[in-house]
Amino acid sequence: MASNNHVDEDVPQNEGSKLKTFISILRKFIGVADLAAVRFSLPSQLLEPTPNLEYWNYLDNPSAFAAIGTSDEPLDRMLEVLRFWFTKDLKYVKGKPCKPYNSCLGEFFRCNWEAEDNAPRIDTKSLQTATSGNVSSASSVKSTKVVTDPRTASSVSVVQTATNPTSPTVRISYLTEQTSHHPPVSAFYVSCPEKGLHARGFDQISAKFTGTAIKVSPGEHNLGIFITLEKRDNETYQLKHPAAHLGGILRGTLSVSVGDYAYITCTRTKLKAILHYVEEGWLGRAQNKVEGVIFKYDPDKDDKIRIKDVPDSDVVARLGGVWKDRIVFTLGPKPLDSHPPEKQITIIDLNPLAVAPKSLPPKEKQAEHESLTLWDGVTQAIMSKQFSKATNVKVELEEKQREKARERERNNEIWKPVFFDQVTDKRGTPDLTEKGRQVLERAQKEDWNLEGII
Repeated sequence: MASNNHVDEDVPQNEGSKLKTFISILRKFIGVADLAAVRFSLPSQLLEPTPNLEYWNYLDNPSAFAAIGTSDEPLDRMLEVLRFWFTKDLKYVKGKPCKPYNSCLGEFFRCNWEAEDNAPRIDTKSLQTATSGNVSSASSVKSTKVVTDPRTASSVSVVQTATNPTSPTVRISYLTEQTSHHPPVSAFYVSCPEKGLHARGFDQISAKFTGTAIKVSPGEHNLGIFITLEKRDNETYQLKHPAAHLGGILRGTLSVSVGDYAYITCTRTKLKAILHYVEEGWLGRAQNKVEGVIFKYDPDKDDKIRIKDVPDSDVVARLGGVWKDRIVFTLGPKPLDSHPPEKQITIIDLNPLAVAPKSLPPKEKQAEHESLTLWDGVTQAIMSKQFSKATNVKVELEEKQREKARERERNNEIWKPVFFDQVTDKRGTPDLTEKGRQVLERAQKEDWNLEGII
């Protein structure tokens, strides 16, 4: 759906003018049940020159992902998953919210990350010993003083991934494909065979403009991120997303806030985490606070959805802090604030972290419907501030997609994804096709050739 707003696209707009244009378009959609389903087009000046499939991933700090499953203790592995969880939105913490390109049906994106294998080991048994006596006695924990709070005893936070790592690295490969256009859904798969790790899921959002903010929730096919530890008898964690809000629209300073619950469950270890994101405080100021609890639960009777519902007798750890800053955890059921500072362990400190760089296929190895190639004409025009040209190229591209859809309809053809078995499924866990497996296997060898696959 194209906007009817008339914008002189070849006159560069400042951030304030861009926001006014954005608001004037959004006002037309007040009351619309799902903005994401409408897929309205924005003027090129308002777009981030980035394909959606490249932008929308969860490995902003791949080292945190590579460290999942390291520990032999179930609680420690849940903490490893939570440490990863708190790094997955670095792009929103360190950068401004943006609107990438809408994805086309069949569009795909692939990349690698070279993750440093240096995440501090989480060993709560040693931590208990260390925090009750001499912190430095815990030889299996890389304890470091936290700059933001020197009173805190130790930290198991990950460090920044270096551009040119000097320590040993682990290769993580990623593949995502737009599997549905109406509604817009993409499937993704993350592979780290060296660590016996993979993650998968469907990405779909539902968005509604309230007049002052945009509420973004997981769509019906988005059941979260599913992380599987292959070396631990396929122990699997389901990470369910909370709703978020894009606010500050009327003030002219866009920001992401979260005011909802997130849930992480593992049916094998029978541990569950509830995270409560507190959206606003006094006078409506965002606090970005999060509090959480890890507890023993019965997967056949999973009825605890609020922290206050969990009896102390089931609690094994508590968490708290600011999800855009630093989060600590404590062991046992006692309230977090009742623990002395030396017993509050930093699980993540986001301050020194930035979004890790990706390793991309060279241009000559990319397919025509691979994201970076498909949108290259639009990207180049936006980067050179030729906004009218960018819009024309984008409209041309979108019309080609519509024509392909009309042709399939005329021929009674049902479109099928290339790299994934399903368009969507009720389990939320897409399966790779043989071609999808081959793409990831080659990516692990840094072989970007697609010959014999597509």
